[in-house]
Amino acid sequence: MVPDLLTRKVNKFQIAAQLKQQGIYPYFRPLEMNYGTEVIISGRKVLMFGSNSYLGLTHHPKVKEAARFALEHYGSGCSGSRFLNGNSRLHEELEEELAEFTGKEAAIVFSTGYQTNLGVVATLTGRNDCILLDEMDHASIIEGARLSFSNLRKYGHNNMNDLEAQLQSSKCSHVKLIVSDGVFSMEGDIVKLKELVALAEKYHAMVMLDDAHSLGVLGKYGDGTAAHFNLTDKVDLIMGTFSKSLASLGGFVAGRADVINYLKHHARSLIFSASIPPAAAGAALGALRVLKNESERVTKLWENTWYMKYALKQMGFDLGKTETPIIPIFVRNDMLTFQFASKLLDEGIFVNPVVSPAVPADSSLIRLSLMATHTIEQMDIAIEKISSVAKQLGILAAPEISLYQ
Repeated sequence: MVPDLLTRKVNKFQIAAQLKQQGIYPYFRPLEMNYGTEVIISGRKVLMFGSNSYLGLTHHPKVKEAARFALEHYGSGCSGSRFLNGNSRLHEELEEELAEFTGKEAAIVFSTGYQTNLGVVATLTGRNDCILLDEMDHASIIEGARLSFSNLRKYGHNNMNDLEAQLQSSKCSHVKLIVSDGVFSMEGDIVKLKELVALAEKYHAMVMLDDAHSLGVLGKYGDGTAAHFNLTDKVDLIMGTFSKSLASLGGFVAGRADVINYLKHHARSLIFSASIPPAAAGAALGALRVLKNESERVTKLWENTWYMKYALKQMGFDLGKTETPIIPIFVRNDMLTFQFASKLLDEGIFVNPVVSPAVPADSSLIRLSLMATHTIEQMDIAIEKISSVAKQLGILAAPEISLYQ
């Protein structure tokens, strides 16, 4: 009986098969080679505009050398959790430099960014506590909140009036924790941190920022959202990942030393997961040091962002409220979004389709992201192809405006 019920459930999932049949299935596309801004797919060179490698460090010589050094000195894996036998001096060195970079007393490294949010949010709050989440927060934050058994309250996206209403009506007897993305990963807007921090102080709540898409992007030195607003001392916990600007795999959270010590001994996603491989820790440490020594990469990333956004806006595309190198091109139709991404790939441009339920059905979009290493020539090619395909599909009706008129 149970297998029949399972078969019935999985057989209801038909969208992947339908997209494959139409030749527009966009997921799990194997990259045969990856050169940063260019990749090889099916033997063909494609411009990569769908990566989170904002600083373009995955092929930086110092990052690769740091990974090789770690591999030679520590081997391919740690064969255990950080809690028991999987800790190394390399992991601790990375934590020390992350804490210093984010302006906090201490940090702890987890195996992934997802596990970081899962562990931190689930561990610091319990049944008598409240967690307040932006409705557009990352899935890992939401899952962590569910595991905490806390009173979970969502407020409207970046809506500080709604957040205050939720704080006023909460009946928590202990911890109140507000958790927000620093940069929201789908639409590219930034948290209203000044207002959020003011409300946290008024209602005696803690603040945790997910800086997965902020580290290496916001702040004068790429040091994140709190630094961008000059509010580092007002934010209790800063979380980040290595899989974006730091060119590796893993995650971390930084904060007060006593809070980090508590997490080290209680966060189940840390204690019961193997530690990140030495090469990953080495690469993240190498990338962090490059970021600190080559802050001009952050400047170049923003120059590329302004260039691309200006061109797309001039052509009439709806880019929503983006403020960052994450540039959404709103299509507002799931099937048309799949077609848009597929035709762009045929034209040699890799972008990511984002459809429901990741976003509301009327907010489906193409997610385009910039790297510091994109050239003007590459961006001009992408702009031309995006405009041409959008017109073919009836997404863009406005006349094309040349950048050089």
